[in-house]
Amino acid sequence: MTVETTVAGTLALIAIMTLVTLATRFGGVFLMSFVTINPRIESFINTMASSVLIAIIVPMAVSGDAGSLAALVVTAVIMLATKKPLPAIAAGIASAGLVRYLGITAL
Repeated sequence: MTVETTVAGTLALIAIMTLVTLATRFGGVFLMSFVTINPRIESFINTMASSVLIAIIVPMAVSGDAGSLAALVVTAVIMLATKKPLPAIAAGIASAGLVRYLGITAL
């Protein structure tokens, strides 16, 4: 399936992605309203967030370019130092941009 890359096609894709995102978020809340949260389920929910984060970060760390590796290292260091995610994320984004702007290909 292909969608034309016109303005209308782009807006249609954004609308479809918005609807799918809303359906999954509201659907998850609706389904979880029928589940009793016991310690085992709470542990599962808390662990899932870490699992998803790791599933995103590990491939980037293994096969990413210099910019993504710089972002990963800077974000981790600032997060450990400040315990505040927003400055860490901002610094990671800035470091990736700087490394890519300077054309650095290997760290």
